[in-house]
Amino acid sequence: MPDPIIPTKIFPGGVPLPPGPPPAGAVPPWRAPAPAAPPPPPPPTPPAVAVPAPEPPRQPDPQIHVHVLLPYEPEPEPTRWQRLWGWLTSIGRPWQICGALALALLPIPGVGYSVATIWASVVTEARAEGGQDAGYALALTPLAIAVMRIVRGGGTLRRLLLLAISLVGLMGAIDLYDPITWLTGVDPS
Repeated sequence: MPDPIIPTKIFPGGVPLPPGPPPAGAVPPWRAPAPAAPPPPPPPTPPAVAVPAPEPPRQPDPQIHVHVLLPYEPEPEPTRWQRLWGWLTSIGRPWQICGALALALLPIPGVGYSVATIWASVVTEARAEGGQDAGYALALTPLAIAVMRIVRGGGTLRRLLLLAISLVGLMGAIDLYDPITWLTGVDPS
């Protein structure tokens, strides 16, 4: 239990109360107040500057504002063929694309096979000997390199040739049962 409160002074009714505590920041009566700061020095007067005579007011040049309002017609949406052609020409120039496809698919004289079909047979053999992973790794590596080079530096004839050869080679790695194997885990062989 707390200690009881014992009053030290009792003030009868109608008698004024003594002054309260001093306000915050007040100087106690036994301490002398700090001397006032000296006034700041007057600012220096700027040197006199010669003011040129004012120029006579100029008459504004007449301005003519012409507002022409034309009817707004939004551009028509491009057709599917226009979008396809735009995408193809963004990869490379049409003559480069045709040249790359011709170099990739035309048979080599004396051999009878094109560069792309030779690469597809190499990828097919890698799939048969090393498995599905080896076939896809061998087919997708040059394809990824070709795509990265074309995206970074544009389509040159060499890069488009590598893209065409690697796309045909990818056909040698693909088997129709691969999606079934990926989804179910069942190998048809």
